[in-house]
Amino acid sequence: MRVTRTDIEKVAALAELGVDDASAAELQRQLTRILDYVAQLSEVTDDATSAVDERAARLRRDVVDPDPLSRTPKEMAPAFKDGLFTVPRLGELDRGEDAP
Repeated sequence: MRVTRTDIEKVAALAELGVDDASAAELQRQLTRILDYVAQLSEVTDDATSAVDERAARLRRDVVDPDPLSRTPKEMAPAFKDGLFTVPRLGELDRGEDAP
């Protein structure tokens, strides 16, 4: 597929990019190569994947095993209450809103 200079200008305008003449020529060449490659990929048939050796496509079972902790969170926390970590209040918060 051939990309034209007009195509480059439209894409640049949509992307709000300033493209000079030298850059536009290079972009035109690169985008043409990319679109030609994508066209080649669309020609690949599904028959190629069925010819793959069954043993090569064997995958391991996906088993989720949680990693056991050496200690529980309660054992690691300096203060723990009702399943939550507790922390001391900040001094500024303890004085209240009316304090100077």
